[in-house]
Amino acid sequence: MKQVLVVDDSAVIRKIARRILESMRFDTVEAEDGRRGLDVCGHEMPDAILLDWNMPVMDGFDFLRELRKLPGGSKPKVVFCTTENDVAHIARAMHAGADEYIMKPFDKQIVQSKFEDIGLA
Repeated sequence: MKQVLVVDDSAVIRKIARRILESMRFDTVEAEDGRRGLDVCGHEMPDAILLDWNMPVMDGFDFLRELRKLPGGSKPKVVFCTTENDVAHIARAMHAGADEYIMKPFDKQIVQSKFEDIGLA
């Protein structure tokens, strides 16, 4: 079973994402900020990461930059989640190494579509 790491400071978003991903038959692990997400990746690299962009401790941009430096850090597909629809913001994330993005709030149809686009569903 493929594993997805959900990195988001909102417990509600993590819970919603977990339900969606588990209904899609993914094993799901959670982290409440980028630093903890990197700790998870250091123990076992997931197949994909659903990544919030605006978080305390370590934001999505810094997380992604550090993830890609880790051994095996180029492997996970990263879908970042944002409330901002600014093209420059999205371009910055994609340039940093994100594979796809979704806007919050999201639902199962949106997540499934994006995971199909990156070859995981």
